[in-house]
Amino acid sequence: MRKRLKTVWHKMGQSSQARGAMTTKGPQSEHPSVTLFRQYLRICTVQPSPDYGGAIAFLEEQADQLDLSCQKIEVMPGYVITVLTWPGTNPSLPSILLNSHTDVVPVFKEHWHHDPFEAFKDSEGYIYGRGAQDMKSVSIQYLEAVRRLKSDGCHFPRTIHLTFVPDEEVGGHKGMELFVKRPEFQALRAGFALDEGLANPTDAFTVFYSERSPWWVRVTSTGKPGHASRFIEDTAAEKLHKVISSILAFREKEKQRLQENPHLKEGAVTSVNMTKLEGGVAYNVVPSTMSASFDFRVAPDVDMKAFEKQLQSWCQEAGEGVTFEFAQKFMEPRITCTDDTDPWWAAFSGACKEMNLTLEPEIFPAATDSRYIRAMGIPALGFSPMNRTPVLLHDHNERLHEAVFLRGVDIYTHLLAALASVPALPGES
Repeated sequence: MRKRLKTVWHKMGQSSQARGAMTTKGPQSEHPSVTLFRQYLRICTVQPSPDYGGAIAFLEEQADQLDLSCQKIEVMPGYVITVLTWPGTNPSLPSILLNSHTDVVPVFKEHWHHDPFEAFKDSEGYIYGRGAQDMKSVSIQYLEAVRRLKSDGCHFPRTIHLTFVPDEEVGGHKGMELFVKRPEFQALRAGFALDEGLANPTDAFTVFYSERSPWWVRVTSTGKPGHASRFIEDTAAEKLHKVISSILAFREKEKQRLQENPHLKEGAVTSVNMTKLEGGVAYNVVPSTMSASFDFRVAPDVDMKAFEKQLQSWCQEAGEGVTFEFAQKFMEPRITCTDDTDPWWAAFSGACKEMNLTLEPEIFPAATDSRYIRAMGIPALGFSPMNRTPVLLHDHNERLHEAVFLRGVDIYTHLLAALASVPALPGES
């Protein structure tokens, strides 16, 4: 297989060299992949009212141009999963799944140098736009990699599915979380998946093999009310303060553990931040109820049941009338193997070595739709090929250099050839 792949890569390399001459010199010579990327950025799929219809129409057009089948699955009213498929020569083998989300987070336009939905490209080649890093660049890199492979006459044993899902930026509860439970997802017969990662400001490329589980917790404290001029005992505020102090003390311990161990990355420890504090009706009235909300990101090696008991203990220690509830709670963390004996990792890392890429495997510090895919028993890696690039997802002036974007197309072209060529594994028919 390695000899065959080298022949394929040599052929692709010759085509890539020819395409390399197409790097942008001016408006009239912009690389067509860059033009497509900017076109996708201009579709305003910003939460809380994304133009999903515009994104779907764009994807249908790409499917038609690439001669890919296009399936639309409405998982609930107004929330559609778009699936583009390139059949393999051996459709009995489990497929390769390339996942990306179509929605993007809100913007504060007053802090942007350029309109975040104009896809403005400056004189240095930086493309500004919400979604430039998270993750419309990767969506187009998938499509353009398939375009290159098809135009080069390549065929691979495994089928490649490209899934474009809604709702990821608000938890994926109306997108991938529902999709993985449907027969249409099972019919894809995914054997391995790729999804989003993060930029890396160094020469290396970060690849994510797991992620922390989001727990959004609201602690509510009840106590005696009264006039604020009195020393009232057993108030809601006093008891809530005790819980907050316990949680922030835990936060400090995890922070110190991260700082004291140079081998640990942020995703390997549990983080927590207090994000909301609510209660009270007037300055001179002691409230009977107060609440605090926390965003926990639980490391994948944590005993989830034991950690929940810890939360219960902190509330009980604060006194009677203190409870907590979950706004979000993910309980199925999975870790994708990054050992060279694993055929999927061997194919992925081997292709990266062929391209002289340095990989830094990590646990994703936040949450992506990969968690739902891994929970179905499908190995998944998060990978956005953006090195020498500051991490700007969700930030003002999110941008990506066109040269970095185009190199990402080259990288995905090689990765897809390697992954779609993985031979039948034990137990696969």
